[in-house]
Amino acid sequence: MEDRWQYLAVLAVCLLLTAPLEFLGAGVYRRFEAVARTLLPVVLLFATWDLIAIARGHWTFSERFTLGLVLPGGMPVEELLFFLVIPLCALLTYEAVSAVTAPRPEGARWARST
Repeated sequence: MEDRWQYLAVLAVCLLLTAPLEFLGAGVYRRFEAVARTLLPVVLLFATWDLIAIARGHWTFSERFTLGLVLPGGMPVEELLFFLVIPLCALLTYEAVSAVTAPRPEGARWARST
């Protein structure tokens, strides 16, 4: 595998490793609207923070480990995907652990059912 696929490969592995958690009763992928409402503030906040850090020269990304697709502001597409994938994996993990260890009424979960 070429080095430029590494960042994307790590994100894909994170999704693959947490995908089975969907079947433990979490149902995160089946609740797209709730997931979008949950992740959107996280993505906006951290993408903005990242763009500021890039503009100020605090953050740099190696062209060796990214595909070279750069969004406005200089953010590699993999970085934006990071802000979607990692919180999604965390949400899947949280919901799966909650479902297995402490079942609660539906209304007490992370977001309302749609």
